[in-house]
Parts: sequence; C-alpha cells; structure tokens
Amino acid sequence: MNRALEFASTVRHDGHGGLADDLATVEGFAAWSGVDAPTEELRLRTVELRWAARSLFARVTGAGERMDAPHLMPLDEALRVVNAAAAAVPRAVRLEWEPPRLRHVDRATEGERLLAGLATDVIVFLAGEERAGLRACPAPRCIRYFVKAHPQQQWCKPACGNRARVNRHYHRARD
Repeated sequence: MNRALEFASTVRHDGHGGLADDLATVEGFAAWSGVDAPTEELRLRTVELRWAARSLFARVTGAGERMDAPHLMPLDEALRVVNAAAAAVPRAVRLEWEPPRLRHVDRATEGERLLAGLATDVIVFLAGEERAGLRACPAPRCIRYFVKAHPQQQWCKPACGNRARVNRHYHRARD
C-alpha cells in the first residue's frame, strides 16, 4: 500500500459506531511510527498532519458526509499543515572524500524527519498520477480511501462490498 494511504488509514470505523485510531495514544503512535522516544506533542502534530491529508483526500474524491467529517480541515488550512511539515526539514548535500560519496545531512530530530517524510509522501501522491485513481470507499460506515486497481473496483476491500450488498438487501426487504 502507498505510504500516504497507509498513513491516512490509521483512522477507520471501529465497527461499533465510532472511530478506531492507531495514533490515539503515545504507545499506539510509537508502535505505528517506530519512533524511539515519542512525545505527546509529536503524536498530536502527526494526528494533525493525518487530518490534513485526509481533508485533501476528501476534497479530491468528493467524499460526502462521512464519520470523519467533523475532523476535516478547510483546504487552505490542510495545505498549510502539509506544506509546513514538508518544509520543516531542510537538507544539505555534503561531499565525503574517503570514499568519495554524496551524503544528505540535516539537523532535524527523528520526529521532524517522520513528519516531513509523511507530508512529502502525501504531496507526491496527490501531485502524481495515482491521484486519478483515488477513491473514498462508499460502503456504509467505511471511511477508508483506496486507489482503484481495476475498472470495476468499487470498494476498498471485499468486506466493504459485502456489507454494502447486505445493507441494500436489508433496505429493499424493509421497504
């Protein structure tokens, strides 16, 4: 899975009417990110970046009212968050002589590098060709995004297609 989509998928429907969030705690964030010594501040900045990315995904897909709508940002705010995170880690090239090689160096922390990398992944994804295939899963209660892999794909995964069919059958039988 694309890293930008994987990042956006750290929040999903929990199956009980709420949202399941892999980044809800510092421990969950550490398990997902691999950051050695995560802080609450870094977790909150990462969550803000995720909602900015999801806001841009929702705009691209035209996703209607979904469970995550209260967390989405206006376009200008989402762009500011993503672009600021990507720009926070300036890099310089450095020539090392023995053996001759080019090396990238920066003074960023591990957390700043994580945020910049995630933001860059979101930017590359949304500016690239895969953007055309980005879809919001239309299944009831699903808030995932996916890249359409073949012309007839409608759902992010088979379980969502099954849930949608069961939902349609239930409503037809009741009406």
